Amino acid sequence: MKKTKEETKKEDVKKAKRAEPKGAAKIVKAVKAVVKAVKEKKETKPKVMAEAKAKAKVKAAPKKKEVAPKAEVKPAPVHVVPPIKVEVKPAPEPVKPEPVKPEAVKPEPAKPAAPKVEIKPAPVAVPVPEPAKPAMPAVKKEPVKIVAKFPMILKDLAAKINAKPNDIIVRLMRLKVMATINQAVDIEVANLISADFGFEFEKPLTQEQEILKAFEVEDKTKLVPRGPVVTLMGHVDHGKTSLLDAIRKSSLADKESGGITQHIGAYVVKVGKGNVTFLDTPGHEAFTAMRARGAKATDIVILVVAADDGVMPQTKEAIDHARAAEVPIVVALNKIDKPEANPDRVKKQLNEIGLMSEDWGGKTVMIGVSAKTGKGIEELLEMLLLEAEMLELKADPTGNTKGVVIEGKISKGGGPIATVLVQKGTLRPGDIVVAGLHYGKVRAMINDLGHRLNEAPPSKPVEILGLAGLPEAGDIFFTVPDERTARELVEKRRQEAKAAQMQPVKRITLEELSQQVKEGKAKELKVIVKADVQGSVEALEQSLKGLGTSDIKLDVIHSGAGSINDSDVMLAAASNAIIIGFHVEYTPEGEDAARLEKVDVRLYRIIYEAINDVKNAMEGMLDPTITEVFVGRADVRQVFKVTKAGTIAGCFVAKGKITRNAGCRLWRDKDKVYEGKIASVKRFKDDVKEVAEGFECGIALSNFDDLKAGDVIEVFELKRTARKL
Repeated sequence: MKKTKEETKKEDVKKAKRAEPKGAAKIVKAVKAVVKAVKEKKETKPKVMAEAKAKAKVKAAPKKKEVAPKAEVKPAPVHVVPPIKVEVKPAPEPVKPEPVKPEAVKPEPAKPAAPKVEIKPAPVAVPVPEPAKPAMPAVKKEPVKIVAKFPMILKDLAAKINAKPNDIIVRLMRLKVMATINQAVDIEVANLISADFGFEFEKPLTQEQEILKAFEVEDKTKLVPRGPVVTLMGHVDHGKTSLLDAIRKSSLADKESGGITQHIGAYVVKVGKGNVTFLDTPGHEAFTAMRARGAKATDIVILVVAADDGVMPQTKEAIDHARAAEVPIVVALNKIDKPEANPDRVKKQLNEIGLMSEDWGGKTVMIGVSAKTGKGIEELLEMLLLEAEMLELKADPTGNTKGVVIEGKISKGGGPIATVLVQKGTLRPGDIVVAGLHYGKVRAMINDLGHRLNEAPPSKPVEILGLAGLPEAGDIFFTVPDERTARELVEKRRQEAKAAQMQPVKRITLEELSQQVKEGKAKELKVIVKADVQGSVEALEQSLKGLGTSDIKLDVIHSGAGSINDSDVMLAAASNAIIIGFHVEYTPEGEDAARLEKVDVRLYRIIYEAINDVKNAMEGMLDPTITEVFVGRADVRQVFKVTKAGTIAGCFVAKGKITRNAGCRLWRDKDKVYEGKIASVKRFKDDVKEVAEGFECGIALSNFDDLKAGDVIEVFELKRTARKL
């Protein structure tokens, strides 16, 4: 049986009692035990004390360590531990693959992680400056435009541009314009001032300008193709009207005296699917007269040249007129049915004056035709349509009507009749028309065949009845909404025309060329050369062309042998050119036209005089060469303050001379302090013009008083030297 705990304890107590000594032995044992305990206590006391002290230190130390490390140790592991992990991990990974395992190449995806961090900032940083560069020009704001009437009072000008009147007065003083707050200024001065404040002034459009401006606005969706307008030009009796007669298949030449055209005619011919409008002019004078009035009616020029006669003087004139108008040229070699016709010789002559046939590698279309037999006419019409397609001629037939007057005449029964060519819109009976200095209501419209029309679309020529007067060839006509507007426009035009008659018409002259260049106009001189014989024409033309430089262009727009006629004058007026005649005179018509158009005509007997005059005029167009010439130098010895005169520098003229009103520079310790003009020079108390070298004088500078002893005044002059060709 197992014993309980109480029973085992009782047995242990009994055994201990049995083992205890009895009597004296017990006492001796107790004494020994006491002595032993005393010895042990003496030996263990320092140890206990040391242990106690150590325990005390241990207890105190952890308390300090627990307080400090709590603040210092916690943040340290947050920042320090991650980098240690990052540095340690990649190190063992590359070491393993080197000796044996090719599988260790797999951990290399850790490498692209580093470039990812570097690549991300790069693309973000690069696009930022690139869009900023194109955005810079947007900072430049265009000036705000203000429509106002001029002249304008300076006070109102300041209010419109949000500026103070005093600021504007100061700016005007810098421009050497003295103005008060109540003084009026024109639009040129106002724009100079307002440009600094971001504004620009414009004059309000007149009623006529508003109407004409409306014609400039085109709706491209409403544009439709229109037929070309063709003008026949060429020498007398080369068959212009006969060719047009063959084209129209009618007998126009029989209706006119002598078979020669007496006035401008406008005719429409159906060609295939479209129409072609032909203008038959007496030579080319009317063509240029229309261009001189600002009208551009012709799209293509047909140059008619007789194959048996070749290039004649008026043929060259026609070419020059067409080139000046910048109109494409199609050459019709007429009369090829004659036995003596030689088209190749004519092509060679045309090649010499700048028209090379397509057969010879040029760009000019040349078709052989015969007005008598009709040969080549269909091919000529096809080439006209092809040329028109290349020009892409279009117009809006729905808008307001505008066009050009071809001719005007007085009819015995119908009164003033004007032949007009519609260019935009559609003209109808009942429309109110303004043409030149006249207006009226269209009562009837008649075409070239004598039929009445109800409407005239673009490129359609018609005769209109109803105008109060006879307009001139080349006048622009347009429709207005009511008769009152037409009357106001015509009255204003008449007033302007009356005022223009009081002032002479200005044409270019040799004397005005230099002034035009100073005003910023183009450096170009257009010349028409006429001489008694062709040899002189070529010599003079070549000599004049040799005067042209890269700075100034000399363009001989026409040359020929013969007297100066009205055709030459009209070409000069339209092209703003001068006429040089060598051993020639005016025709009666040419003299009247030159006087009326105010064209500069120079007549010479010696060829070198003509060349020298043109050369001098061109040299005057060149900007002069400006050089600085040293005049003198003065040393400032002493400075005086004078109440009325300001600061005066007492100087000694060391070199050269000192001149009043000359340019000067003030140098101080090798630095330029002032550059301007000398206001006055004095010798003692007298004002003098100049002081020579070795003398003393007093010098006052313009708008400058900061003078000091030891300064040096250097005087110079600007010398302008005319440039030579």
